[in-house]
Amino acid sequence: MTLNSATKQNDFSKGSIVKTILNLAFPMTLAQLINVLYNIVDRIYIGRMPDNAMLAMTGLGLTLPIITIVIAFANLFGMGGAPLCSIARGRGDDEEAERIMGNSFALLLISGVLLTILGLLFKKPMLYLFGASDATFPFANDYISIYLLGTIFVMISLGMNSYINSQGFGKIGMSSVLLGAIANIILDPIFIFGLHLGVKGAAIATVISQFLSALWILRFLTGKKTILKLRLGNLKLKKSRVNKITLLGLSGFAMAITNSSVQIMCNATLQSYGGDLYVGVMTVINSIREVIVMPVTGLTNGAQPIIGYNYGAGCYVRVRSAIKFMSIVCITYTLIAWGILNIFPHFFIQIFNHDAELIRLGLPALRIYFFGFFMMSLQFAGQSTFVALGKSKHAIFFSILRKIVIVIPLTLYLPKLFNLGVHGVFLAEPISNFIGGTACFVTMLLVVWPELKSSNTLNDRLHS
Repeated sequence: MTLNSATKQNDFSKGSIVKTILNLAFPMTLAQLINVLYNIVDRIYIGRMPDNAMLAMTGLGLTLPIITIVIAFANLFGMGGAPLCSIARGRGDDEEAERIMGNSFALLLISGVLLTILGLLFKKPMLYLFGASDATFPFANDYISIYLLGTIFVMISLGMNSYINSQGFGKIGMSSVLLGAIANIILDPIFIFGLHLGVKGAAIATVISQFLSALWILRFLTGKKTILKLRLGNLKLKKSRVNKITLLGLSGFAMAITNSSVQIMCNATLQSYGGDLYVGVMTVINSIREVIVMPVTGLTNGAQPIIGYNYGAGCYVRVRSAIKFMSIVCITYTLIAWGILNIFPHFFIQIFNHDAELIRLGLPALRIYFFGFFMMSLQFAGQSTFVALGKSKHAIFFSILRKIVIVIPLTLYLPKLFNLGVHGVFLAEPISNFIGGTACFVTMLLVVWPELKSSNTLNDRLHS
């Protein structure tokens, strides 16, 4: 495929908006599923270790806040720059789009090095702060010490893949994740069981897999098939461009950081009220949530470049159509997923662990945690729309509102009310989904819809 033909093919202002979103969202959804497998597969294998499986899996769960912080910085500069690239492409300014991508890459490299150093220096106090006990710390320490050495590969594979997807190369973006995931699935049993490395083996397999994925992405973005090329000259940082990338990326960053904060509070509170076993229950529930949410994040991430491109091109009718389709599909899917979780909770828990006591305690916890799960889709749809249109302040506000303002206080105080104990921790999530999801989606309709109705009718007619 030549550069010109690729550019024409990836013109999001033409053709059916539903077909355009699905063509990009389907491979991105598969990529999300595959990406989730990185940590999920680790947990599945570790949950089946012959010795100390429950403690090892709980230890792995304690590392999730640190891993989430790494992902937060990948979101900050990856998801922050990719929508700006889409808007610039919609305006026909490919040179500025390349400069944005180059600056993002430089920021990912710098932050990756800093996170590696800081993570290794402060891992012990952080893990104990996150709810580790003397029994679970050795497993958590073994995993995170090796994982942090591959931080820069995680930053590149997650952050720069957004720029492949934003150009419309959804299948290439999926392939980059698929390469790493397949490697991880193959290497995990070899290192964990074959070489008897246990938790350390899972971490080594993950680092190697992320390295392969990062290498694939860099090869594509510097090759001939990409529309926007990663060039050495564009790595020089410009303050105004960095500010725009960072400001827009703060939404994805805030979502990841607040998720990390919630994980810390949940683990620490559960350790206090229920001990290691309930921290293990939360690890299983978080794993199930990652899998169930995956299609929603795939669809919303797939819609973002299309919404941003058409917004930049002034095709507001197509922007409205994309938002409607994205929202309806997200709500419908999460309603169905909620029903399936309630019918087969035992099956989902057993994917990760067969411990009878963990399953017994996990069943009521799962039903509480996922109550009204469909309301989470409103948060995703509203948030993604704000990010795609470059409305960073709104996106950041609602990221902070749901997790920091609602979930964390509820996690701390609900266990003390009406003798709820550990059930209060799990109840905080559905309450936040109802309040935060409604507030985000309604605000999106009030803020975005009036602007999109005052459309550039000439552009809409030309691209309808």
